Amino acid sequence: MPLHIEVITPERRVYEDDVDMVIAPGSEGYLGILPHHAPLLTALGPGEFRVKKGGSEEVLAVFGGFMDVREGRVTVLTEAAEHVEEIDVRRAQEARDRARAALEAAAPMSAEDIQRAQAALQRALVRIRVSERRHRRRGE
Repeated sequence: MPLHIEVITPERRVYEDDVDMVIAPGSEGYLGILPHHAPLLTALGPGEFRVKKGGSEEVLAVFGGFMDVREGRVTVLTEAAEHVEEIDVRRAQEARDRARAALEAAAPMSAEDIQRAQAALQRALVRIRVSERRHRRRGE
């Protein structure tokens, strides 16, 4: 019996399929979800979200949110998620550099601006890390 999974953002349904296994970045570490998993509601951290089906694996970058597991269904509600193929690494590296420069600037920043720059840096680093792992796995 496969797991039915949906990954949903406010803008779109990023992924939906019947799969064999889900590996998700929980707030306290990675979680593996198989069919017949006990009911679970957990916060997600930013990171690599993997879906295994047959002999293949699909990878998404997720940026926090929640995962609900019950009765053979996995529902992920997240602010943002991207298929690894959608990640523009050059753009992510530029965003990382801009965020680091903003955080290192001598000019005083409000707490809100610091928080915004830290969030941008974290998103960029997740995109870069997920993309780099994909290329290492494929030997590219």
